[in-house]
Amino acid sequence: MTTATTLHKRVDIRRNDTVKVITGRDKGKEGRVLRVLPDEGKILVEHVMVVKKHVRPNPQRNIQGGIAEQEGPIAISNVQLVCGTCGPVRIGHEVRGERKVRVCKKCGTTLEK
Repeated sequence: MTTATTLHKRVDIRRNDTVKVITGRDKGKEGRVLRVLPDEGKILVEHVMVVKKHVRPNPQRNIQGGIAEQEGPIAISNVQLVCGTCGPVRIGHEVRGERKVRVCKKCGTTLEK
């Protein structure tokens, strides 16, 4: 039996970036990235891929039981980063000054905050 090795993928999308879903059941939705999972090649996006989860009540943590909704992971290949001026774009890399930064492929503006 062989064991699967996890490859660390280079991920151009970071936490708090705005992305647009380009394929799947939530196609067209935009949202903020909550979490990046590079080992799985997935991200969690706010209000995208919402799934229902059954929650057991826990009085110690003041958690009420029932059916809660939470974001599920979506593949990085199914989203595009949103540029402030152009909209959804592909990402390029340039060295500006002493730093390597992400840039918009359409207009060339820096995508760093």
